[in-house]
Amino acid sequence: MKSIAHGLLLTIGLCTPLWLVRGWMQEAHASLATTRPQAAVATAAADEAGYCTASLKQIVRKVAGACGLIQQEGRGCQPADAAKVVSLSGEDFNALFAPLEQRVHIIEYDANSVDVDEDAKAAISKAWADRRGASFFFVVARASPDGKPEVNQELSAGRAKAVLDHLKGQFADPDIEKQVGLLWLGEEFAQLPESFCSWQRSRQGKEGVCDAKTINRSAFIAWIDCQI
Repeated sequence: MKSIAHGLLLTIGLCTPLWLVRGWMQEAHASLATTRPQAAVATAAADEAGYCTASLKQIVRKVAGACGLIQQEGRGCQPADAAKVVSLSGEDFNALFAPLEQRVHIIEYDANSVDVDEDAKAAISKAWADRRGASFFFVVARASPDGKPEVNQELSAGRAKAVLDHLKGQFADPDIEKQVGLLWLGEEFAQLPESFCSWQRSRQGKEGVCDAKTINRSAFIAWIDCQI
């Protein structure tokens, strides 16, 4: 009997530390789980999901291809026929850029002019500086529906090129033409409604009225960081 009792006591004495150790290990694992650093937030992926829709990517990809940007040829941008670039209504085309309101700058021009004034130059430089790691600078130029369509097509083309010319003159960067894509729409496609007057404009706060005509004497510029 004494030997049996002695054996039971010995067994209990050996098991108790194992039970305690097991409990301590479980607590340690729980503590590590709660204090382990969380995975870094992928901000680029969040931006991509925010506004890089399939339609916007399609537009960016086609303009980039027409400009030789995808192949990094740097051969400059060629005129793009909006009807071939997108299969959207003008309203839907403009809606693609709504999430970029805080990033877009609208460069304003005088009627029948492609000249960038000092306010426009400052706005172009500010937009260019807001790169945030993006690799593609998008320029969409328009003209108000005054005069002949062919003249307005030339005006919008001249306005888009004026943005590129200013960047080339300001920064003397040989890679600029590999990063800037131009699309000019004339008066025939995707006219901006007056509501865009509230966006960042080069003449915001200046004398003069912003209306449906003046807002379309413009170039719409921004860095786009969609993966194309």
